[in-house]
Amino acid sequence: MQHTKSRTRQIPKYRLHKPSGLGVVRLNGKDIYLSKHGTEESQTEYRRVIAEWLASPTQAIHQHGPIGSAIVNELVLAYLRFAKNYYIKNGRPSGEVRNLKDAVKPLVLMHGHVPVVEFSPMSLKAVREEMINADLSRGVINERINRIRRVFKWGVENELVPPSVLHGLQAVSPLKRGRCQVRETSPVIPVPDELIDAVLRVAPSQIAAMIQLQRLTGMRPGEVVLMRSCDIETSEPIWVYTPMEHKTQHHGRKRIIHLGPQAQEILRPHLNKEASKFLFCPSDVASARSMARRSSRITPLTPSQRARTAKANRKRQLGERYTTMSYARAISYACDQATPHPLLTRTPYSKLSPEQQEEVTAWRKAHRWSPNRLRHNAATLLRKQFGIEAARVVLGHSSAGVTEIYAEQDLSKAAEIMAKVG
Repeated sequence: MQHTKSRTRQIPKYRLHKPSGLGVVRLNGKDIYLSKHGTEESQTEYRRVIAEWLASPTQAIHQHGPIGSAIVNELVLAYLRFAKNYYIKNGRPSGEVRNLKDAVKPLVLMHGHVPVVEFSPMSLKAVREEMINADLSRGVINERINRIRRVFKWGVENELVPPSVLHGLQAVSPLKRGRCQVRETSPVIPVPDELIDAVLRVAPSQIAAMIQLQRLTGMRPGEVVLMRSCDIETSEPIWVYTPMEHKTQHHGRKRIIHLGPQAQEILRPHLNKEASKFLFCPSDVASARSMARRSSRITPLTPSQRARTAKANRKRQLGERYTTMSYARAISYACDQATPHPLLTRTPYSKLSPEQQEEVTAWRKAHRWSPNRLRHNAATLLRKQFGIEAARVVLGHSSAGVTEIYAEQDLSKAAEIMAKVG
């Protein structure tokens, strides 16, 4: 890391300070005096000072001025530069970078030119009030406020923010359920089986396979879209899938997903690819859709249509794999096809009245579901049949408390027991 930075920064030279005979190096306009010039001790001090200088990402913002002299904008920019290199997964910035940008947006708009030393607990509460006015949910607001605190904590670590400022911000309590006028989100529940089955009937084969795999194994959307033959061990009766990346990878945890007979049958038609290629590819779906349209044509193709080839430079190139976002969009589209509005579907949306558009939007919202909810389906089934500990192991959770969030309790057992004893 230091070697990379040394190419982009010019390393200040070790010099002799003639009046004193000491070694000296100038960093950011300030002379740093070392031991007697030419001695091993002086050279060691020089290497230490340079290493600390290279390790600091905050040299551009008052590194040698009084702590707290930077403004909030400078602190945020320095932290975001750090975050882009820190929150990396397989060479790409993770979603945390985007979450951080969303969190600091009201902070920058309201207090960007305020010195960090003047940013108080009341300032943080004012930022939080702005988030409340934007109709964000309580959980999202608490998460974003914690991210803002993280920015200031990093500033303390890098001597940009006085510790007293962070101490004050830590005193701001999180919003608590039932104690504030903030929007609450409904708990995530499993997708009704009839909605899943309806989508499976109309979805492309690859999307249907991903849905079925999640439903059986409890995989996350980010794990199913990354499946490759080289990551699946098929030598044993129960196959083992080790994702190339997963949510808790940065904690040093390993994710193992076991694939039973049903999952294997779903996967077999998609394994006929190079080992390093992704099993579920948008371009394959597009090709299959085009072939289906051609085969269902009533009128014959003209010679020019037969000679037509795909555009070499499409404005929107299809990816080599689905992302979690494109996978979710594909499911939403299939939901609209599987459960259309009973009266207004045939009319173009732009020609509907505002009241009808609102009705169609509400209908779609009620009948659409995201792939994240399929993990709740698997967790609930596993808990009901095998218990909470079994569900925890299959889902890859470190504690049963996390599994409780995903798995709905089977209260019918409690009712059955009380019918006998109560």
